[in-house]
Amino acid sequence: MTDASPRPISILIAALGGQGGGVLTEWLVGAAAHAGFPAQATSIPGVAQRTGATTYYLEVFPAHPVDGSPEPVFALYPMAGDVDVIIASELLEAARTIEMDYASPERTTLIASTHRLFSIGEKTALGDGVFPRERLEAAARKLTRRLIALDALDLARRARSEVNAVLLGALAATRILPMKPEDFETAIREGGVAVDRNLAGFKSGMEIVEGGLDAPHAMTVPPPWSELRSERAAALGRRGVAFRALVDRTEVEFPAALHRTLGEAVARLIDYQDSKYAEQFLARVRRIRDLDPGTRLSEIFARRLAVWMSYEDVIRVADLKTRRGRFERIRLENGVNNGATVVVTDYLKPDLDEIYGILPAAIAAPIARWAERRWPDRRPTLTQHVRTTSVLGFLRLWGLGRLRVLRPRSLRYQRESALMARWERAVIETAALDYDLGCEVAEMATVVKGYGDVRRRLAGAVGRFLDEILPRAVAADREGGRGYERAVETVREARRLMLADEKGIEAVLAHA
Repeated sequence: MTDASPRPISILIAALGGQGGGVLTEWLVGAAAHAGFPAQATSIPGVAQRTGATTYYLEVFPAHPVDGSPEPVFALYPMAGDVDVIIASELLEAARTIEMDYASPERTTLIASTHRLFSIGEKTALGDGVFPRERLEAAARKLTRRLIALDALDLARRARSEVNAVLLGALAATRILPMKPEDFETAIREGGVAVDRNLAGFKSGMEIVEGGLDAPHAMTVPPPWSELRSERAAALGRRGVAFRALVDRTEVEFPAALHRTLGEAVARLIDYQDSKYAEQFLARVRRIRDLDPGTRLSEIFARRLAVWMSYEDVIRVADLKTRRGRFERIRLENGVNNGATVVVTDYLKPDLDEIYGILPAAIAAPIARWAERRWPDRRPTLTQHVRTTSVLGFLRLWGLGRLRVLRPRSLRYQRESALMARWERAVIETAALDYDLGCEVAEMATVVKGYGDVRRRLAGAVGRFLDEILPRAVAADREGGRGYERAVETVREARRLMLADEKGIEAVLAHA
C-alpha cells in the first residue's frame, strides 16, 4: 500500500558568511508561517564573515494542518540526492552542493547567482587561479532537473537591494513552494530589514524568472556600455562631468571595440585620482593605438595599464574603508536596524615601504635607501587596529584617504611610473617587430601585483625580464631570421613561471 500523503519540500541554501543566508531562511520560514504551512529550519554557520561556507536547511510541509492528523516529521539535515531546491548565492557554492551529491537530475531545481566571489585558493594564486565558470555551469545543467542561473548581484545592484532578496523572488516565481508571492512580501515586511529595497530585489528576481530568462547564459551577457556609462557617471558624483567629457572624446577618437574598456578605465582612474590622471592614461593608450592595425594590442595594453595605474597604496585603502557605501553595506549584510550601533574595527598592517612611499620623493628617497640597507629582504610592518566607527578612528583614515594630492609627487608613484614607462617602451619596440610579441609583452604587466614584499619582488622580476630576458630573446630570433615565434613563446613562458612562483624569474634566467 502506497502512502499518498504529501512529503515536506526540502530547500538547501548555500552561502558564505555575511551573504544574508540567515535572513533568506527567516523570510522563507516567515512566509510559510503567514500562509499556514508548517516549516522547520536548521543551519550550520561558517567560521567567519566571508570565509566559511554557511549552510541552511529548510523543509516546508505543503499542506495545511488538519485537526486530528499527525504532525509532519521534518529532517534536520539534507540527504544526498533528496533535495528539492538548492539556492546558491554564488556560483562556486552551487558547485559545492553538487559535488556533495545533494542535487539530483530527477528532482532538484538549482537557483544560483552566476556572479563569483573568489575562494582563498583562487585569490592567492599569483596567476589566473579562477576555476573555469563554464565547467561549473555545465555540471549544474547536467546534474540538476532544472537550472535557474541569473546574475543576482547585478539585479540587486540595479534594484539597490541584496542578492538574497533577488534569489527569494526567483524561488517564488518557480511556484515550487505552496506560498503565494504576497506571503513572501509579508515576510520581508515583518523582517524589518531594509524593507523597501528588499521588496524591490524580490520583485526583480520574480520578473526575470517569470519572463523566461532562466537559461544558464541568460544573465551572463553584460549590460550595454551606454547603460553602464550613466551608472559610472552617477557613481562619480561631481566628478561625473569630467568623466562624461573624457568619454565623449574617447568615443570619437577610438574605435567602438575599445569604448567599454576605455570608459571603465577612465571611471576607475578618476575615482582613484582625478581627470588629469585619466588623461595621462589615455595619452599612453594613444601611443599604442597609433601602431596597432587592429584593437587587440590596444585592448590588452589599456586593461593592464588601468589596473597598474590604480595600484592600491595606503591612501587608496583608507579612502575605500571610509566611504559611506561601505558602512551601509555592512549594516545591510548584518541585518542591523538604523537605530542600532555597529562597531567596525579595521586590521591594517602596512610595511615601511608602504608608509614612506606616500611621501614626496625628495623626502622619502633617503629614508628608503636607509631602510633598504637596514632590511634588504623584508621591511618591518606596523600593525594597527583602527575602530573606523569611532570619531577619531574614522577621521584618522578619512584624512589619510584625502592625501591623494600627494600621490603624483610620491616616491611610490615615481617608482611605479618608471617601471610602467619601461614596460610601455618595450611594448612599442616589440610590437614594431612582431604584433604577437608586442601583445605578449603587454600581458607581462599582469605579473606586477600584490602588496609589500611580494609586489616588490614581482616588480623587480619584471624589471629583470625587461633588461635581460626580453632583449636576449629578441636578438636570438633576429639573428635567426625566421620570425619571432620563439621570442613569443619565451615571453609567454616567462610570464607563466613568474605567476606560478614569485621567485620564478630565477628559473627563467637559468634557462634563458
